[in-house]
Amino acid sequence: MLNLTARGSSHTCNGVRRRDFLQVGTLGAIGLGLPEYLAAAERGAVDPAKDKRSCIMIFNLGAPSQLDTFDMKPDAPAEVRGPFKAISTKGDFQLSEILPKHAEIADKFSIIRSCYHTAAAVHDAGWQMLQTGRQFTGGVNYPHAGAVVQYMRGRRSDLPAHVVLPETMGRGGGNLPNGQAGGFLGKAYDPFALMADPSEENFKVPDLLPPKTLGDVRIDRRRRMRDAVEGRMKQLEATEAAHMLDKNFESAYRLMNSPQARQAFDLSQEPDQVRQRYGMNRFGQCCLLARRLIEAGVRFVTINTFLTVFNEITWDIHGSKPFTTIEGMKNIVAPMYDQAYSALLTDLSDRGLLDDTLVCGLAEFGRTPKVNPAGGRDHWPQCFSTTFAGGGVRGGRAIGASDPIGAVPADRPTQPGELVATIFHALGLDLHAEIPGPGGRPFPLVDFGMREVGELFA
Repeated sequence: MLNLTARGSSHTCNGVRRRDFLQVGTLGAIGLGLPEYLAAAERGAVDPAKDKRSCIMIFNLGAPSQLDTFDMKPDAPAEVRGPFKAISTKGDFQLSEILPKHAEIADKFSIIRSCYHTAAAVHDAGWQMLQTGRQFTGGVNYPHAGAVVQYMRGRRSDLPAHVVLPETMGRGGGNLPNGQAGGFLGKAYDPFALMADPSEENFKVPDLLPPKTLGDVRIDRRRRMRDAVEGRMKQLEATEAAHMLDKNFESAYRLMNSPQARQAFDLSQEPDQVRQRYGMNRFGQCCLLARRLIEAGVRFVTINTFLTVFNEITWDIHGSKPFTTIEGMKNIVAPMYDQAYSALLTDLSDRGLLDDTLVCGLAEFGRTPKVNPAGGRDHWPQCFSTTFAGGGVRGGRAIGASDPIGAVPADRPTQPGELVATIFHALGLDLHAEIPGPGGRPFPLVDFGMREVGELFA
């Protein structure tokens, strides 16, 4: 939480300190969004028939090797095909043997095997591309897809419209924005970040608790703080920063005092067998929590499989320390992901939620076609695979294709802007709509020529 009260103090006429207001007002830049949604609906920028639609974006931080997971090349030379065998599935494609649970539910999701981008082969450049649909250039920080959905659709309840689990990404090595913010839409459209590990025994959501720095300030006094500032600090109220604080205050107040929010985040309400089915690890419990948040009305949940590529076992399989080996992917990363992903899709389907919940599995790039001398694979944005399920997507199909060694798209090349357009399309946003860009100028929802991957829905 941003604390603006380290020094100084001033009081209003009723005894409420301005520092108390600022502490509460900066708990979370969640945003209300209802006026924006009504305005968007009036001009036809959103489809009311798809208002029930939600999205879970799983971001496979570190970048899975397409050749060892979703785009097997069993007939390629050994240095290309790698150590794993291809197995049959319930879909019309094969998968790696390290994803056996995916094979059992392959009729529920489809793969795009021809994704690529032209940004630098560094993690945070890919994070920006895949989550915003655009390359970070000229200092323009583009909004995350979830921030755009929040702006266009607004929130459904006391819960935020966009939540990031378990927290926003850390360092990626390129010193670039990670793409998980409101960007030029403003801080009010930053996601609500959990900032906690839901697999921990005493898991609690920090922003559902009054911050310790408030001391004896009571919850019911927060409204009076806001009223005091509104009535007695006219000069502050006229600024853009004050407008943001007002939105943040209202959002934080609603979240902290909402029984619905507390219930949605309370994983102890889930039977032990359900929690075990997802896996008692950070990613598994984030997937379960995502399902609960979608049920409770959250429009967009972003799950980071990992938080950074440094000092953590991830999909970043360069083959030697401090990165992950192929054995580490086989024995740790893939089983964790396989279990949680299959449990999530099955659970959503069993509860009747999958038709209205788009689940996309994205990554910043793929891995090199040839295994490197350390037995791993390096960064490769020229070709990679992504997955889509639910939200109107037909499962069981492979869309597009890579060349015989998985190096470049051979059929249906797909750019990040098309993937983000696919998300917007599934959620009922008009791809020709505009949002306020830098300097308040109209900015297109997607770049010219970017359309949804229609084959997913055909």
